[in-house]
Amino acid sequence: MTVYVYQTFDIKQDKFKEGIENLQEIKKYRNENYNHQVDILSPVSGRDHTYALLAVYEGLAEMELQNKKMFEDEEYTKLISEFFLETIVQGSMNTQLYRSMNDKKDKKEKKKE
Repeated sequence: MTVYVYQTFDIKQDKFKEGIENLQEIKKYRNENYNHQVDILSPVSGRDHTYALLAVYEGLAEMELQNKKMFEDEEYTKLISEFFLETIVQGSMNTQLYRSMNDKKDKKEKKKE
């Protein structure tokens, strides 16, 4: 079952350029080094400096495994430490987890099982 991790945060106005560059580095590093897909979401409406990361995992166990690997990786922790400590507004981060729903089976399919 697919798991989606949706993290929103506000980028400081005076660190906007650095924040976007750092976000792109984080996305690239995670997509190249770990078994999940990460995308950056930029605002179309709403608060102009609120951005999001959307990570897609194969399941909860895979999410936990990849998170363990990421936080044991010194290069990755350096990337995110700089981003979280210097470029986002303190207290603005919000993380939500979602999972995909299974499709409803037809009555005919249930009888075959």
